[in-house]
Amino acid sequence: MGANLAPRGGPGSRHRRPPISEINVTPMVDVMLVLLVIFMVTAPLLVTGVDVELPKASSPSMDQDNTALTVSVQRDGRLFINQTQVSLEGLASRMDAITGANPDARVYVRGDEGVPYGRVMAAMGALYEGGYRRVALVTQPGGGSGGAGAAEASR
Repeated sequence: MGANLAPRGGPGSRHRRPPISEINVTPMVDVMLVLLVIFMVTAPLLVTGVDVELPKASSPSMDQDNTALTVSVQRDGRLFINQTQVSLEGLASRMDAITGANPDARVYVRGDEGVPYGRVMAAMGALYEGGYRRVALVTQPGGGSGGAGAAEASR
């Protein structure tokens, strides 16, 4: 029995393999699929907010601005900027701290359907007195499709 004890591709080898020039994408695809699953699981958890039942309106939908701040008025009258609770008296000063006293900042007001109209208007009045003129009311479309629309409010 004979055996070739020379290493493959070495000086005594008759068969020389060419180097593999293709990129193996299987590990990259595996990593991308894992990241996709992670993002699919965590994305719904990141969309948290104050629970407000919006009233329905037949106003046309406006383009939503993702950089806008949201002021929410809950059914019990509590005010929130995004998810932080604030008082009516401290609303404008807190907005100034967040926006850097930028009066051109876009503000969406989400008022619960069951909250008294005066409470929503008091929040809008506090924003107006604070110098914020780009304020919009957020409603559900009248068709009940579940989307959100914004009706521009001005004084």
